[in-house]
This record gives sequence, C-alpha cells and structure tokens, in this order.
Amino acid sequence: MADSGQLAKFGMTDLEVFQALDRLNVRDVDYADLYFESRVSESVSMEEGIVKRAAKSVSQGVGVRATAGEKTGFAYSDELTRKDLEIAADTARYIANSPKGDRSLPVPTQRRPTRDLYPVERAKAEVATADRVALLNAIDAEARRYDPRITNVLASFNTEYKVVAVATSDGTLIGDVQPLSRLQVTCIAEENGNRQVGSFGGGGRVGFEFYQEENRFLSYAREAAREAILNLSAVDAPAGVMPVVLGGGWPGILLHEAIGHGLESDFNRKKTSAFSNLIGKRVASDVCTIVDDGTLPFRRGSLNMDDEGTPTGRTVLIEKGILRGYITDKLNARLMGIPLTGNGRRESYQSIVLPRMTNTFMLAGESDPGDILKSVKRGLYAVSFGGGQVDITSGKFVFSASEAYLIEDGKITKPVKGATLIGNGPEILTKVSMVGHDLKLDNGIGTCGKDGQSVPVGVGLPTIKIDEITVGGTQR
Repeated sequence: MADSGQLAKFGMTDLEVFQALDRLNVRDVDYADLYFESRVSESVSMEEGIVKRAAKSVSQGVGVRATAGEKTGFAYSDELTRKDLEIAADTARYIANSPKGDRSLPVPTQRRPTRDLYPVERAKAEVATADRVALLNAIDAEARRYDPRITNVLASFNTEYKVVAVATSDGTLIGDVQPLSRLQVTCIAEENGNRQVGSFGGGGRVGFEFYQEENRFLSYAREAAREAILNLSAVDAPAGVMPVVLGGGWPGILLHEAIGHGLESDFNRKKTSAFSNLIGKRVASDVCTIVDDGTLPFRRGSLNMDDEGTPTGRTVLIEKGILRGYITDKLNARLMGIPLTGNGRRESYQSIVLPRMTNTFMLAGESDPGDILKSVKRGLYAVSFGGGQVDITSGKFVFSASEAYLIEDGKITKPVKGATLIGNGPEILTKVSMVGHDLKLDNGIGTCGKDGQSVPVGVGLPTIKIDEITVGGTQR
C-alpha cells in the first residue's frame, strides 16, 4: 500500500491537486476526481527456444473526470505539471457542459486502503532479464521432455508494477500500489499431420518467487504439453442438445461472460441487459449463488481499492437463484439509487471508469462431483475453454472448449475436439441442476475486455451440471 505521501511519486502537492479539483467543483458538477497512475511493465517471450521479444515500458499520467447528471467529461494528460492539470480539468468541465461557479471544496482527508491483499515489497523486487529467460528456457525443456511429439513451445512472462492515487471532490485522497504478473505456456504437438495445441498458465498479484515455489513453473509446462498431446487423440465432438458438466476453475469464464457482464450496472441502467428490472426475481435455479469478490488475497482480479478509491467488497449477485444486485461504480450507483460495490475500474489513466467485475464465481454446492458425472447417461464434460462471444442484450453466447470429454454411462471416456457450447446466459442458469462442493478458482490468467478497455479479472466454478445445452460439434 502507498503511504500518506500519495502524490510525491507524481511530483505534485496536495495543494496543487485540490486547486485543480476546485476548477471542477462547480455548480452543475455532481462529482469529480483525479486519477494519477505510474506503471512499469516488463515482458519476455520465447518461441522455438529463442527469445523473440523482451520489452520494458514506463508510463505516467493523470485522468480528470467531472460528472453532471448522466454526462461525463473526461480528459487526461501525460504531463504532470500544474498547468497541464488545470487544462485537463477545464476540458473535463467543458465536456460535462457545466458553467464555472462557486462551490466550497471539502478539506482534503488522507486515507489509506483498509486492507493489504498483495505482497507489494516482494513483488517490487527487480527480476533480471537473465532470470526471466532462464525460467522460459527451463519451461521449453520441460515441455519437450514430456513427449517427443511436442514440436514447439511458446512461453511468456509478464510483470506490472503500478502506483495509483485518487483525489476526489468529496475531499478524499487515497492511493495504492498494485503488482501483477502472469506466466503463460502454449505447446504445439504434431503426429502424422495432426497438429494440436495445449495451453496453461497462472499468476496474480504475486512476485517472481511464486512461480519458483515447488517448481510451479515446470508444472505449467507439463500441463500445457499434456493438453496438446491429449488433443492428438481427440475424436470429433458430437452435436445436438445434451447435458453438459462443467469442471471447476477456469470454466467459470462462461459464467463471467454469459452472466457477469449482464449484471454490470451501466447495462442495466440503460435497460440493455437481459437482467434489467429483475432485482428480487428468480433468474437461476435455487442451487446457484454467484458472487463478485475483489477482496481475495493475491488474486488477479483483487484490489485494495477500485479506481475511484472505493474499497472493493464481496457482492452477492444471485442468491439461491434470486437476483440480489448489480456491480456498480459511483456514477451508476448514484443514478440508479443502489449500493456502491467498489467495482469502478479503468484500463489506465487514459480511460474512463466503467463498472467491471473483479473475481466472479459460483459458490460451492452440496453435490459430490463424482455423483454429478454418474447422473449423465450421455453428454459432455468440459474442463477448459478458449475463446467465446456473448451478446449482453440477449444473453446469447458461444464458447469453444479447449479440453472436453464424452460422458458415457456416467463415466468420462474419449477426449473430443471442436466442441462449442451455444446458449443463453439467463436461460442456462435455470437449467443448472447440480452444483459440486469442489469450488475452484482459476489459476490467474483472466483478462476482461469491455468498450475497448482490458482489465485483469478472476473467475471460478465448482463442478456443475447443466441439464441441457446446445453443443456444436464436428462429428458427421
């Protein structure tokens, strides 16, 4: 966490910042804030045993926002001087169409985040490029050692160290330090002209030592290689309507895309979500409870505070099938008259705030995962997903499974390839009949896109049974 000298990193004083806010704190402006950000990003990637890219970037700037009713005025500056700050403030106020006037500005209050969810000091330690390359070399060797049919290995290691400070028109000044890292491995396997891919990775708000603990980085290599080799023997996926069992962890990405986005408050305020006006109504079967939780230590989607300076929290979205709430930022919470959940997020100081998910997952149920599989006569068991698409307004989605198996007479049998799940988010939730007691969170690889902005997120899921869903397959 940052200390009380929140603005020292940016070469600004409290007086200069609150004088800039004073230019925004005028007659028609409901709320204004300044978001300062300094970011150092480093990445190394390897392919075919050769370092293909090694990069380091440094960025710094401030985003200035003024909201007047539903209007938002936003401007940003890459230069952190008093003059540039004042120009950005005047621009934001002008965009919000607010005339200059006199309003009193609250006395600024320094605050610190009330929690410390990630190991800042350990994550801050510099990692030499040679150490990063050595890690990737070891991954390449381990994956090829797994099976001679592995013909190529792609691996990348990315880190980010971000310092932020938020000053608001209600007199708050608060900051945070937010480390982030991710290790990703992709293996390509070939046999008799058959070429398949397997991927695995992990990360979070953790330092370099996380990947070295119990040789975690080598387990990533083996898992990516295993999936690639497995897919060499996969048969064409069946097509049609059938029961589907989703495995724990990363399959929660389907929940994130098909349901989570529809519960973000901006879509619901504008009545463009399939979940609009359904608070207090049943939207899922009674075994489904879904939460968004930004307070889980070390997780990729977790934050001590969101990008408006609000502490993150644990928000129950759906409780035993009943819709309880939406994910909110300050603007939409105010306009809708609903609770603020600490989900105001932005990609960078150059981006406007949007209500976004943090770590979104379904809570564990009471069923045994083995019993869930035994209940399926013939269906699909999906363990991991690749790409997908969703329409927020209708809730319709299409997801491709990167690892899936046939279920025959209650047993997992052949691996399949080319399986896609096609359905409607709200409808699918009503068809969840069994939820396992084995909740698992993903390994820390999620990145969520919305309105051209990307932010790190987490997902999770226990083993669940969907009684029927359309499976698009390649079986003839």
